[in-house]
Parts: sequence; C-alpha cells; structure tokens
Amino acid sequence: MDRKKIVWAVISLILAGLTVYAITSQSKEFSMEMLRQFLHRANPGWLLMAFASMFGFIFFEGMALIRITKRLGYKRKVMQGITYGGADVYFSAVTPSASGGQPASAYFMLKDGIPASAVTASLLINLVMYTAALLVLSGLAVVFGFGYFREFSIVARLLIAAGGLVLIGLGIFFYMLLKKASLLHGICEWFLHILEKLHMVKRAEKRRKRLERLIQEYGECAETIFGHGHLLLEIFFWNLLQRISQIAVSFFVFMSMGYGLGKAWHVSVIQCFVALGSNCVPIPGGMGIADYLMLDGLQQVLSKSEVVTMELLCRGITFYGSVTVGLFVVIVGYIHRKLGEKHAGIL
Repeated sequence: MDRKKIVWAVISLILAGLTVYAITSQSKEFSMEMLRQFLHRANPGWLLMAFASMFGFIFFEGMALIRITKRLGYKRKVMQGITYGGADVYFSAVTPSASGGQPASAYFMLKDGIPASAVTASLLINLVMYTAALLVLSGLAVVFGFGYFREFSIVARLLIAAGGLVLIGLGIFFYMLLKKASLLHGICEWFLHILEKLHMVKRAEKRRKRLERLIQEYGECAETIFGHGHLLLEIFFWNLLQRISQIAVSFFVFMSMGYGLGKAWHVSVIQCFVALGSNCVPIPGGMGIADYLMLDGLQQVLSKSEVVTMELLCRGITFYGSVTVGLFVVIVGYIHRKLGEKHAGIL
C-alpha cells in the first residue's frame, strides 16, 4: 500500500469515528446499554442472514469478474474472484469517489496473470453493470415507493436526486469508454503528455507504442464482451444480486428485531434511496451523507428513540462490516500470492 492510500485510510477512519460520534451525540435517547439490549433481543437466525447478505456484496462482485475473464479466455477460481471483490469494496471505502477500488482489483487480477487489456475491459464493463443495477433498483423504488421518497426531507430528496444524476453521468461515461476505445486512448495520451511535460516519465515514445498496443487489445476484449449478449445479461444479474444483498442487510436486521415484514420492506426501499444519494459527493464510502439519509429515512418507520440505534446496526453491518471483511480478504489474498511467488522462486 503506497503512502497516499495510507493517508486516505487514516482519513477514512477519522471520518468514520466523527460520523459515529455525530450520530450518537445528537440523540439523548441513545446509549450503549440500549444498543446492547437491541442486540440481546435480536433473532440470531435473521441476524446471521444479515451478515451473510453483507458478505454477498463481496462474493457477487467476485463472481461477476471471474465470469467476464473466463469469457476472455482467463479462467480463475472463485476464491480469486472473492479477493478481487474484497479489494474493490475495501479500497472503494477508503478513497474519494471510490477511486481506489478498481485499481486494487486490477492489482490482484494482474498478479493472477490476466493481461492489462483484459483487466481494464473487465473492470469497466462490471462498473457499467454495477451502476445499471443500482439505477434499475432505484427506478423500481421510485415507481413502487414514491410515497416513501416524498417522506424524506427536502434536503435529503435533493441529495438523492443529485446522486441519481451523478450515477447516470458516470454510467454513460464508462459505457462510452467501452464502446469507443479511441476515447480511452485519448485520455491516456493526454495524461502521458502532461507527465512528459512535467518530466515525470522517460522514453515517452516507447510508452506510446505500448499504449497503442494495449488499447488495440482492450478494444478486442470489449468487442468480445459486447458480442455476447447473454454474457452481459449474466454480468448484470450478478451485479443486481450484489446490490440486492447490500440492501437486504437492513431487511434482515429489521426482521431480526421483530419489526415485521411491512417495516422491513419499507426500510429496504429507503436503503435503495440511501444507496443512490450517497453517490452525490466524493466522500469515501459516502460517510456522513449515507448516514444522514438513513437517519432521515428511518424516521418514517421508527420512533425517535429507536432511529439512531437501528441506523448504527444497519450501517454497521452494511458498510463497516463489509469494509472489515474486505480488508481481511485483501490481507489473506496478498499473503497467499506473496507466498506463491516465493515458492515459485525457490523452485
């Protein structure tokens, strides 16, 4: 991990601490004893389902990526896919605008012998489908739960709308990068030109020739993916499961507390809007924004004394839980690959 990633990891920890402090301090009804009582009354079976659903957020992304790479001729194991998903989840949570997620996944994919062109195409198509899955679920939430949307505060509704616009813009941009390799080539060429002017790269012409070769291979990979409509549907399906697994955490937490199917369904729709609105600002993991939207939304279904405790439980498993598991997966994956390299060197 380089110095910049360490700095952002520290900043993210500080943000997380400040967020939790801000949430708990604003409620006179909240106490650690109340949180303990909530956990004591929770149904273990439903709570276990919440944690399993949280892990699904990592697992389903890994499945999507190994299915894409298999189509491109690079068959990889499920455990390798879980590492790709864990790296994305963890580094997306500790870098602005989730900018570190794809590079972290790419690192492990490259370590597993997948060419850079195939890695780039795989991550971009997965990003497009990931965005599309959230937009589809959010669209369904608007159609079937517009009344719930109207119960958010004006500020929350503006944040959700802004998040939707940002997500649509990003989705179009990523799609264009896939369909038009020349656009990606132009962006890379521009960065290379800037670095050359700043005397930060050597042998620029050699790098340009390599870039042209990589872009050509990338274009071929993208054409292969788009040439198989059933593959696109499958990748969308895995990403849809990933998004549903994230949203389902709150559903299972509410069921574990005995709130019943009606409130659990209501909070699932709220979670869709929260996931959409958290994209409106480039804050690691949407910290602060997502918590604000969740607190605002939970007031629709819970009493004032219960809102903070349930927000901490839902957000704690959905976000902080998945980040912790993602970090564990990254560490295990990194050590496993380093040991594999050392063993290969000995042989």
